[in-house]
Amino acid sequence: MSTEEGATSAEEMKRKFKEALEKKNAQHRQGESHLDGDSAVHGAAAPQTRREFRRKSG
Repeated sequence: MSTEEGATSAEEMKRKFKEALEKKNAQHRQGESHLDGDSAVHGAAAPQTRREFRRKSG
């Protein structure tokens, strides 16, 4: 194995890794981007009421 062969295989390896990374990132970006800024939470689940504390009897 000469240095030229080693350099070629190293470049080939880098190219394969780069292609795999680009493919992975492309799949990752397919989901919803959430750039519209709309939250999934639009209000409280229950209306806010004043809590009532009662003294224990007996």
